[in-house]
Amino acid sequence: MEGSQYRLYIGNLEYSTTEDDIRQAFADKGVTLQDVRVIKDKYSGRSKGFGFAEVDSEDTIQAAITAMDGQDLKGRNLRVNKAEERKPRRDNFNSGGPGGPGGSSSRRFDRRF
Repeated sequence: MEGSQYRLYIGNLEYSTTEDDIRQAFADKGVTLQDVRVIKDKYSGRSKGFGFAEVDSEDTIQAAITAMDGQDLKGRNLRVNKAEERKPRRDNFNSGGPGGPGGSSSRRFDRRF
């Protein structure tokens, strides 16, 4: 799914929603999804309440948004949009801010007895 330029963001999912539930809901509206991923917390394995789907064209993206944005799935109104490119994460480990190199943290030196 990483390389596709035709991706949908599907948000406001009920936590028990599966990839098959999403695929079926879109198919019921005439939209075929090539690949679906529900994003899960890496520690608990629980859904984060959103996912992504790959489709075959820009036209299919628009059809999916028109058909499914705001529609009910398991008691929740879906948010369906064209997926944005992921922005690079900021590296906070070497920022020089409080507690980092060159910085100081008042917590580190604040000892109250």
